Amino acid sequence: MTKRLTTTAGAPVADNQNSLTAGPRGPVLMQDWQLLEKLAHQNRERIPERVVHAKGWGAFGTLTITGDISRHTRAAVLQPGAKTPMLARFSTVAGEMGAADHERDVRGFALKFYTSEGNWDLVGNNTPVFFIRDPLKFPDFIHTQKRHPRSNLRSATAAWDFWSLSPESLHQVTILMSDRGLPKDPTRMNGYGSHTYSLWNDAGERVWVKFHWKTQQGHAFFSNAEAEAIVGKTREGYQEALFGAIERGDFPRWTLQVQIMPEADAEKAAFNPFDLTKVWPHADYPPIEIGVMELNRNADNYFAEIEQAAFSPSNAVPGIGHSPDKMLQARVFSYADAHRYRLGTHYEALPVNAPKCPVHHYHKDGQMNFFGQQTGAGDAYYEPNSMGGATEDPSVGEPPLRISGDAARWNHRDGNDDYVQVRALHDKVMSDAERARLYANTAEAMQGVPAAIIERALGHYDKVAKAYGDGIRAALARLEAARAAAE
Repeated sequence: MTKRLTTTAGAPVADNQNSLTAGPRGPVLMQDWQLLEKLAHQNRERIPERVVHAKGWGAFGTLTITGDISRHTRAAVLQPGAKTPMLARFSTVAGEMGAADHERDVRGFALKFYTSEGNWDLVGNNTPVFFIRDPLKFPDFIHTQKRHPRSNLRSATAAWDFWSLSPESLHQVTILMSDRGLPKDPTRMNGYGSHTYSLWNDAGERVWVKFHWKTQQGHAFFSNAEAEAIVGKTREGYQEALFGAIERGDFPRWTLQVQIMPEADAEKAAFNPFDLTKVWPHADYPPIEIGVMELNRNADNYFAEIEQAAFSPSNAVPGIGHSPDKMLQARVFSYADAHRYRLGTHYEALPVNAPKCPVHHYHKDGQMNFFGQQTGAGDAYYEPNSMGGATEDPSVGEPPLRISGDAARWNHRDGNDDYVQVRALHDKVMSDAERARLYANTAEAMQGVPAAIIERALGHYDKVAKAYGDGIRAALARLEAARAAAE
């Protein structure tokens, strides 16, 4: 039976083809409430795009736990055999909604798990580190990735000026300019929780943890030239690849690995394990395989289920906690606050964000409160109360952090070696061919940047390895020679 078209208020629509007018040549009448409703809704079809990670692609799936780390965590989602429905959203960082998918950029790797104990969000990137370690510098860094206020153009000068003045960014910039900076599609890259998190068990014992998602499709990347050719044909290559693979039944998978660090090791490690610009050496903390994530269902409505999806590190569940990672602590606030601005006060009541377990809280009223009270009792709209409303459960309390220090604006660059891990990546992990592409990509990204800023940046590369700085200089000279020959 054909379904009858209605207005949003449910009234049947007789004619959805023609406006109500005073004759064929007469004006439109203001009493055409169907026309007014359609135009008013169209004016409100857009919401503010994300400040970062605006361009994204997502799908639904399942996390299946195959290993056993139950001695470290009470989290139901991480128990052996657990199968949890989930949502993944991948994204670029800098580009706007209309940006091309195939741009050299860090990729967001955001996951939402609808667990029996509430939603757990793991919001990371396709890299294990980031450009900064102190959240006070995050707005400054993001400004360099956005448009110049005068030219309204992206500025390579701003990016390299910031990076060359921030040696802690060198690790991430090296990865960005390597093959990993331009994956072929979202299924051909790893994901990382990036931050240090914690796991805790029923005995109140805590360990520190890193989450890694290793692609089972294998790594694949494009060169800058290959990506430029693709962008000339389509700006939606990632969406086409992810959506198409799942529609065909080629469900992408990632292996979940964790690195576990005993709580006491944080005090004696040679590096700061809560520093987002550093990785944990695998030799000291070997990755443990514990599960598989599979994406197997596309959204039925992209806007409702992907664009309105809201991920935040503040969404933790019993058995999984945070750490003294300064960047993580700031993100616990800033992500949820961004969603309240972009989607509204009750963004977590939207179907894609709503938990699939019982929900009871005392948040009240505000725009778009379409669910009424969720306190567990009609007369209980405050807490504590004598009306049978929801109450706290001390059994899910997280053990206290045992790390302390004097409160001050500590210089986050003092005592930090921002070159040693980059040196290991450059000298020991990359092949000769990968290093050659790294130098070429870096030199291309420096085009148009003032010479003084380039020299400052090269000084940092020299401190990593003389071959690194010299390799970029040689690549810059080749570009200059090619430009001169073309003229």
